[in-house]
Amino acid sequence: MAESSAFITPFTVNISNGEVEDLRRRLRDARWPDQPSGIGWSQGTDLGYLRGLVEYWRSSFDWPAFEARLNSYPQYTTLIDGVSIHFYHVPSAVPDARPLLLLHGWPSSPFEFTGLIDRLSNPVAHGGRSEDAYHLVIPSLPGFGFSGPTTMTGLTPMGIADRFAELMTRLGYARFFSHGGDFGAIVSGHLARRYSDRVMGVHLTFLTTAGLRPEDGEPTALEKRLHDQQAAYARWETGYISIQSTKPQTLAYGLCDSPVALAAWLVEKFRAWTENDGNVETGLSRDEILTIVSTYWLTGTAGSAARLYYETGAAGQFGPSPHRIEVPTAIAMPPFEPYRTTRRMAEHHANIVNWVDLPNGGHFSALEQPELVASAIAEGLRDLG
Repeated sequence: MAESSAFITPFTVNISNGEVEDLRRRLRDARWPDQPSGIGWSQGTDLGYLRGLVEYWRSSFDWPAFEARLNSYPQYTTLIDGVSIHFYHVPSAVPDARPLLLLHGWPSSPFEFTGLIDRLSNPVAHGGRSEDAYHLVIPSLPGFGFSGPTTMTGLTPMGIADRFAELMTRLGYARFFSHGGDFGAIVSGHLARRYSDRVMGVHLTFLTTAGLRPEDGEPTALEKRLHDQQAAYARWETGYISIQSTKPQTLAYGLCDSPVALAAWLVEKFRAWTENDGNVETGLSRDEILTIVSTYWLTGTAGSAARLYYETGAAGQFGPSPHRIEVPTAIAMPPFEPYRTTRRMAEHHANIVNWVDLPNGGHFSALEQPELVASAIAEGLRDLG
């Protein structure tokens, strides 16, 4: 686990009063659109909800607590092949703990995994077994959050996987596991395919599949329901993919200049992709939402994060990979994951050795249900490597 000081620099989040005051001014002076009466969230983020969230952000959000949350664990930056990477590195006190990458997606950050850190690095303190302890490495995807904006073109999930493999080398981890959802799952898949001699197993809460094959026979009731749900989802919920995978630069001007626009763009997804009763704050707390939104705002990375969709699409890396994951793969499938699939569909795309249908949670399951996800990771990876 030796770290080279020539490559790795300690990092601390330190927000100036000027940055906070500039944000508050922009929030105070926001120019609001109209909204037809009675439409709620049906055409996008609800005006009444967003006004309340923005006022809380402006007047009541606890900035010292925000910094303290983000600085709770040791974090660093390094430069790999011209790309800055920010990451948390939390070694376990258990001597024979195994290394595990935790990889987030869009629109998220390493903050999504803060509820897993103690559970995975010190499982005995949470009623678990020392054999399930992990040394944790939790990067911000390049172009996201404190990794900072990217200006190069051609940075794809496959290229990110190559850089994360190098990151693990720099940290002294010859072999490791990887966990992810959303883009974190896509990157984990590329790691497993490209570095099968190093990746001992992957754990995913997200996997794109191509549906049933002729040899599968008739769909089950669940598979029929998922097919109908995903058809509706594709019709009403994928506009963000269209714009971010074709014209992310146009979008970036609004997201990087207006914190209200940024909050509206992200909060719509938090509401649509979490388990909630229609009120986004029954899925994620107001402070959790604003911690993620504030990270994108303060780092100016909303545009470069959106650009990952363009680069992924341009490289043909959206959708199921034509190459199966042969590394042992464990899946914990949340019930409110928009791209939920079934084990028999997943087995066409990965070497599934463990499958858990989580009782709760959505797309941000590690943040929504950290105890369930930590338990699923322990179970899914326990006998691998």
